[in-house]
Amino acid sequence: MKAARFHGREDVRIEDLPEPRPGPGQVQVAVEWCGICGTDLHEFEDGPIFAPTPQSPHPLTGGAVPITLGHEFSGVVAEVGEGVSGVSEGDRVVVEPYDVCGHCVACRAGRYNICRSLGFIGLDGDQGGFAEKMVVDQRWVHSIEGLSTEQGALVEPLAVGYHAAKLSGLQPGQTAAVFGSGPIGLVTAAALKAVGAGQVVVIEPADARKAKAPGAGADHVLDPTEVDVPGAIRDLTDGAGADVTFECAGLDPVLAQAVASTRPGGTCVNVSIWGHPATFDVNSLVFSEIRLIGSLAYAGRHPEVIDLIRDGVVDVEQFITGRIPLDDIVDRGFRELIDHKETNVKILVHP
Repeated sequence: MKAARFHGREDVRIEDLPEPRPGPGQVQVAVEWCGICGTDLHEFEDGPIFAPTPQSPHPLTGGAVPITLGHEFSGVVAEVGEGVSGVSEGDRVVVEPYDVCGHCVACRAGRYNICRSLGFIGLDGDQGGFAEKMVVDQRWVHSIEGLSTEQGALVEPLAVGYHAAKLSGLQPGQTAAVFGSGPIGLVTAAALKAVGAGQVVVIEPADARKAKAPGAGADHVLDPTEVDVPGAIRDLTDGAGADVTFECAGLDPVLAQAVASTRPGGTCVNVSIWGHPATFDVNSLVFSEIRLIGSLAYAGRHPEVIDLIRDGVVDVEQFITGRIPLDDIVDRGFRELIDHKETNVKILVHP
């Protein structure tokens, strides 16, 4: 079968691999669509970053570069292993792309997304969504009956935004501000509307990305090059500031703006994965008793997110800006998103 394999910086190759077979308790998925994530782009441009190396293979999978990329995928069940129940060949499914230890303090508490040995399918070994077929344990498989597989490929990124929204403690009717209108910022805005935010403010300087924000649920779009963002948000909230803010850019000045825009006693959620150590004035938290929390991926959110899409609460198809075959993943996928990131949200790959 064909698979897109990451060998190193700017080195992704389409290779032939043996088709993986499901063992006991496992499910083989024929991948229909897999989205290109910002993490994939980071690996392509500057990796290996999260990808394990031969000098330090992943502790759970033993995998190391070269690895198969892709973790935002949907597909059809092609084969089930011994002991699998409730999942049948032909079912449309999505997968939580995890490898976890199952016994650390986080796993025992049900917070497997912060497992101390955490690995992501598509970043830690031979299994990945940029391949014709892949195998996972049944526990990670979720039915998407009633959804198309294209919609299914957006479940994973929407789950990231939904998890962040729920983690923030946002109450219905409160104001949320999302800093950054890239793919994660947009799905976070959509998730906030879905959980009952009274108003969602999106902060973004790029014209093409600003234009996408209202469709994702933004009630107000602010350009930080044109207005004083903390002041503008206070104007929208009777002087209070946003109840919750979300940093979705991974940039020092953006984090500072997000905290400055949060009401006293409010919460700022860091959703982005940073490519550098942040420089930040901690006193801005202390003086207003603002909670700064990190949000990583999701845990147990997929069924709720699937329902949001199935019930029409969130329109994920608006985020699809391209569909390409696997053979074009470098030129029409990675390079397109790097060179034209302002006009693209999610490019789906069909293995």
